[in-house]
Amino acid sequence: MQTIRTRERTGTDGTLTVRVPLGQPDTEFDVVLVVQPKAAANGTLPPGYYDLIGSIDDETFMVHPQPPLPPPVDVE
Repeated sequence: MQTIRTRERTGTDGTLTVRVPLGQPDTEFDVVLVVQPKAAANGTLPPGYYDLIGSIDDETFMVHPQPPLPPPVDVE
């Protein structure tokens, strides 16, 4: 099995066309394709991320009690 990593861009119609030269003409292959969006280079979160805030609608979900915070430290 061979792993080939490549980065491609979808066309204007939203279709991704992948061509992988393998150098073995007229040969049948099993192909596994994993598609994931390119990670943002600027550290931004994916679209819709903030829509998840407050999205737990299970009434059995609860926030467990938290221990008290330590007293603040004075910095000179």
